[in-house]
Amino acid sequence: MNDISYSTASKHFKTGQYTQALQTLNKLIDVKRDARTYALLAKTCLQIGMPEQAATSYELAYQQDGIDAESYLVDSIKLYYDCGQKDKALALSNKLVHRFHKYPDICYIVGTILLERGEPRIARALKSVLMKSDSIEHMKLGARIAITTWDLFDHRDIETARLLLAKLPRQQAVRLMYLVFCREHCKFDAIEKHQPIIDAAISSGELSFISLDGTFFNLHWTGDEHLNQLARSNTPAFSPDMTIARRKMPHEWSDKIRIGYLSSDFFDKHATMKLIRRVLELHDRNRFDVTLFCHSDPDMLRTNEADRELWGHVVTIRDMTNEEALAEIKARGIDILVDLKGHTAGNRTSILNMAAAPVQVAWIGFPGSTVNVDLDYAIGDHYVLPESSKPHYYEKFVRLPETYQPNDPVNRPLAKKISRSEAGLPEDAFVFASFNANRKITPKTVELWASILKRAPNSVIWILSHNAESRTNILTKFLAMGIAAKRVFFMPKLEFELHLNRITVADLGLDTFPVNGHTTTSEQLWSGLPVLTRKGTNFASRVSESLLHAIGTPELIAEDDEDYVEQAVSYALDPAPLQEIRDRIDANRFRMPLFDAERFCRHLEAAYVTMIDKAKAGIEPDHFDVPALPPRTEPFMVR
Repeated sequence: MNDISYSTASKHFKTGQYTQALQTLNKLIDVKRDARTYALLAKTCLQIGMPEQAATSYELAYQQDGIDAESYLVDSIKLYYDCGQKDKALALSNKLVHRFHKYPDICYIVGTILLERGEPRIARALKSVLMKSDSIEHMKLGARIAITTWDLFDHRDIETARLLLAKLPRQQAVRLMYLVFCREHCKFDAIEKHQPIIDAAISSGELSFISLDGTFFNLHWTGDEHLNQLARSNTPAFSPDMTIARRKMPHEWSDKIRIGYLSSDFFDKHATMKLIRRVLELHDRNRFDVTLFCHSDPDMLRTNEADRELWGHVVTIRDMTNEEALAEIKARGIDILVDLKGHTAGNRTSILNMAAAPVQVAWIGFPGSTVNVDLDYAIGDHYVLPESSKPHYYEKFVRLPETYQPNDPVNRPLAKKISRSEAGLPEDAFVFASFNANRKITPKTVELWASILKRAPNSVIWILSHNAESRTNILTKFLAMGIAAKRVFFMPKLEFELHLNRITVADLGLDTFPVNGHTTTSEQLWSGLPVLTRKGTNFASRVSESLLHAIGTPELIAEDDEDYVEQAVSYALDPAPLQEIRDRIDANRFRMPLFDAERFCRHLEAAYVTMIDKAKAGIEPDHFDVPALPPRTEPFMVR
């Protein structure tokens, strides 16, 4: 009778009598729970508009085991995902983890969920399957994962991005994705071909595609703060209601202010720690309790030689889920959670969108608004965050009085002078230098540098290069601009101390736009090298301006491109004024605010106190400026 009942149900299904099929199957399940019965039930539920029940039925069919079990599991995962039951879809997908290569559709589902939840590090394992798929949507997601995890030097990935654009030549978001890879390799020919298409689309009023641009990578092609604010690809879900709810949550304050720093960069070799390490060591432990919520890569931690307990209580959250990390933050009663990453690789910004602390702050990690993240304040200064920038930020401005960037004068070595011959440079030439990442070097920047070299015939340029392809592309651009190859020198990456030493042989650092040198600029100034920049239009392009004011050399801030070229040429033709600036930098390193970590720490702590006073009083966050301490009259450090 059971076989007849199944046959009857199957007949009803095949003839479109779905209600009758459902009735028969429901009776049959009471006596015969096998895979084919559950599978037919799933198909029937789909036909009558019951997708969630269909997903459950396919899951039950899978549980009966059998020859088609895996296909039933795949169907179940897809339906759960389509119904919005993403936790269920993700849990079931784990059963296929060793067979993902067979199922790019499942990889797509899992990758999408992981990116939505701020877990690109885990999604990275799916990249290869997705980028080899025949599906354009799969390829797009694979490219997004590659970009989000900064795997930008893999030639297979850049080729996939190029092919994807060839298939979708009208999709500007795909064009932006391809250009991200191109900037990493200094593929100026591709940039000069495709960037004007992006610019034309924007000029015509087409802006929607910018929301699909990576927030960090957007900074590298536009200094327009409005466009920077629109870019929000791969960022967590956020709504202002979340902020309102967080601020209403009860919180128990203590005598000390409990600061939590959230980062994956808590090891002494990272650029961020070269900036903030001394500040963390100098926090007044009588007034502040400091906790580091660390999700650093274990391989990077193994390179660390510092005593991290001097920075604060270290809580490792790398292998925790966001929910588990949230519980750790809550358990410690953190008053102010400071995100040190923003939209850079390895962030855990999703935690901030889970109401982790009554006050949530962005500082040092990302040069702009951390869009789509529940933050109360962005810490900056009057140069990087002028009044004109306020409309482009969700966060309220906390402006420190001298510079937003601290520097560690104690744990970083002083540069030792080396000879030009040791660096492979000519002894009798004026040496311009760029130590910035290759992605920051735009075609326009190279054109400005070529103009400088043409007008300063006894000069050369010395450029940090990450790989052979970048060197070839940079040199090709210079040659096209009429600059002989013998005037262009390249340098590789070096260990930090050796890098500082080689900076001493250059005559003038040349900044990049629209992203300046940040840590790179302060390293040059620490080594005594003047850096020429120009006024910017957003945070990322104003950083060097801030640093040059803080070291007392504002004349190195050009008004525009023309002034930038004129000043560079002038210094090359007559280096005498530049020597006075070098002498001033050497003297000011131990007097001016840029490298005064103790002074910076007191200003930062004053900012934290004001934030907490407002929160305790129930006052909504608003913009405020921190007053400056009295100027120093004596050097703050003697080496």
